[in-house]
Amino acid sequence: MNFVDLKTQYERIEADVQARIQAVLSHGRYVMGPEITELEKRLAAMVGVRHAIAVASGTDALLIALMALEVGPGDEVITTPFTFIATAEVIALLGARPVFVDIDPRTYNLDPAGIAAALGPRTRAILPVSLYGQCADLDAINAIAADAGLPVIEDAAQSLGATYKGRQSGGLSTIGCTSFFPSKPLGAYGDGGACFTDDDHLALAMRQIRDHGQDRRYHHIRLGLNGRLDSIQAAVLLAKLTIFPDEVAVRGRLGARYSELLAGAPCVTPFIAPHNTSVHAQYTVHLAERDRVAARLGELGIPTAIHYPIPLNLQPAFAGIGPSAGALPVSENAAAGVLSLPMHPYLRDAEQIQVAEALREALAV
Repeated sequence: MNFVDLKTQYERIEADVQARIQAVLSHGRYVMGPEITELEKRLAAMVGVRHAIAVASGTDALLIALMALEVGPGDEVITTPFTFIATAEVIALLGARPVFVDIDPRTYNLDPAGIAAALGPRTRAILPVSLYGQCADLDAINAIAADAGLPVIEDAAQSLGATYKGRQSGGLSTIGCTSFFPSKPLGAYGDGGACFTDDDHLALAMRQIRDHGQDRRYHHIRLGLNGRLDSIQAAVLLAKLTIFPDEVAVRGRLGARYSELLAGAPCVTPFIAPHNTSVHAQYTVHLAERDRVAARLGELGIPTAIHYPIPLNLQPAFAGIGPSAGALPVSENAAAGVLSLPMHPYLRDAEQIQVAEALREALAV
């Protein structure tokens, strides 16, 4: 059984992928080719924003967004400790300090209730993550940010295609950022990412930053980086976009079915807020004796993953920066008990039943 099945997906779109890659090979514009422009137009239309800026990775998307907002040494950015390190890593790389706020115990997303107390004179931005495929409470977060005169960057690396009160993830804040890592709901065949915004000034800045700060060739008006998306990866993403709405719908059905199959089991299944839809980038349960259960599932042929086992404030890289152990109890409790099950649009009914039955068996031991 596959944890993520990219092979079956490729078989579905093979002809389109091959044709689009061949087009790139034929025109030879491997960097910033016409596929980039087409992809950006389609992504902007899908998310419902004026601008989409294709970049080299989800990490670069976050870094470029912060650079466009001129976050730098001495600044602070409020974010979550329960996510992949890239979210806070980019803050620290710019010389700023990540300020970690605990998470909502139901959604695992940044808890708006803790943000106000974390605001300070050095706060320059708020960076929530829409974890596991479900948007954070962006209306509440945006309201706090507006009162403080701060921008909000949504880390939508796991939630592209999800909706919040009828609006698309990525288009809910000052800047939205996403990842096209292969295992993401919309993934390339290598690294990739995008930034989204309605702000013309920020869009121009982000386009310049991704290309070494150029406003025209060999004329650099700001410091930037090599953050461009390759044309071949854009070609792959264009092929995948044709089936993405169908895959999003299937992910929603699979997530709901997992929860039905696991009803009554001694584990906590994902809570999806009534105003949200989820793309279930992961289907993650919370349970006791996680490591023992994961080992037993492995013996039964069920692959699992842990997203994420150590809160960022307790990572060695952030020693002396974040709160000490015990200060963010909801995040620590989540890190100790979450377990992600196989989830992808090509998961068969029989496989879901097999996973659910194996999990029930492992929990009963």
